[in-house]
Amino acid sequence: MIAETVCSAVSAAGLGIAAVTAYRRRFLAATRIAAYSLVPVALVMTGIVGWLADTAFSPTAWAGFGLLGCAWVLFATTRAVERRRGGTRKERRAAARAEAQDAVAPAASAPSLGPAARPAARPAARPEAKAKPRGEDDFSDIEAILKKHGI
Repeated sequence: MIAETVCSAVSAAGLGIAAVTAYRRRFLAATRIAAYSLVPVALVMTGIVGWLADTAFSPTAWAGFGLLGCAWVLFATTRAVERRRGGTRKERRAAARAEAQDAVAPAASAPSLGPAARPAARPAARPEAKAKPRGEDDFSDIEAILKKHGI
């Protein structure tokens, strides 16, 4: 009962503000304010406000929300573990079987055309730079920048 009264008062105040805004010839803003102010009354008329009020003060409903949160945490945890391991158990088993098949009979799985048919190892994208020894060379790049700017 109180929630319906509050929602009606909020809607009436919003419509009053919309009327003042329309009087100032800001019709687009007034229309937007009127739309927002009609939402509380619409929620009361559909019964959502009553349902929310009953839910907010029900210990059973809060226990249900707690269980939903617990279920969500369990789902999220299993997804994280699954991603870390590299797929579902079924996918891992299929990959292990395929790996075992290739290891036991590689000639049976693909036609043998000799060493030229095997794909070559992928070359490195770029050679790795040698690590600089610690000591005086640590500030060489900073010195180069300072010299470049004449400092």
